[in-house]
Amino acid sequence: MEANTSNIKLKSERRLGRSGYKQPWILHFMVLPAVVLAFIFSYVPMAGIVMAFQDYKARLGFIHSPWVGFKHFEYMFSNDYFVKIIGNTLIFASSKIVLNLIIPFAFALLLNEVRNMGLKRSIQTLVYLPHFLSWVTLSGILIDVLGQTGIVNQFLTNVFGIQPIFFLGDGTWFRLTIVFSDVWKEFGFNTIVFLAALSGISPALYEAAEVDGASRWRQTMSITIPSLLPMLIVVATLAMGNVLNANFDQVFNLYSPMIYQQGDIIDTFVYREGLLSGQFSFATAVGLFKSVISLILIVISYRIAYRFAGYRIF
Repeated sequence: MEANTSNIKLKSERRLGRSGYKQPWILHFMVLPAVVLAFIFSYVPMAGIVMAFQDYKARLGFIHSPWVGFKHFEYMFSNDYFVKIIGNTLIFASSKIVLNLIIPFAFALLLNEVRNMGLKRSIQTLVYLPHFLSWVTLSGILIDVLGQTGIVNQFLTNVFGIQPIFFLGDGTWFRLTIVFSDVWKEFGFNTIVFLAALSGISPALYEAAEVDGASRWRQTMSITIPSLLPMLIVVATLAMGNVLNANFDQVFNLYSPMIYQQGDIIDTFVYREGLLSGQFSFATAVGLFKSVISLILIVISYRIAYRFAGYRIF
């Protein structure tokens, strides 16, 4: 009897094993369209990297264009203007990263203290809405609002007697406009990450703190903030991979030739050199340099996230 039972179990396990082996292959076909699209639009274009080492001519193509080695990279590093746009990119990106960590973190802590759920959800929705607007739309709004005769300058002139400020034409003001408009657009979305982490804190910790007589401020300092620190570390380290990404869409739609020195970034420089000036090889070299540095920073950031917060994706 025991032998028959063991045989039945063995046969059922074999059947389950065979079906369990085949099922993942069926599921793989569900992601096949996404894999094909990623291969066509993300991997096939990487063949164009060879242009960075050629004096590429469209009429000659990849095969017959002459090879020049590292000529474009040498010119890139000897170009003073390229050093300037790297500085602009780092200023924009690092400022956005820091403020998009501090402000959402503080806002999540404040919003967590709101006890009226209707009010809390309304505030969260209002600050989250700008994330869904494209920079094309927002840029048109900002150009009108911050113009010389815009509502902001009219308010400053009529109320405080201040002369109109050229927000999008003065280099210093342009940098501030770029940074704070990006923070205004994205901090509501980034707040969700910290609110999700807050929801994972055990209520028993707060109950125990209340029994011990801890105030809300003490609970925040001793329970809430320490519980959010791992998530803050993860978000901060993963943001390191975007140090050379200063948001092309935003800068491209807001800048103008008069503030190129203070507002030009790597992506807008590549756009002008490659598509407008026809310097395909030089633009490819600049783009390749940025991609390699970004890849190194992403690898480092994942290592740091795993080292200090135990975060890993594979």
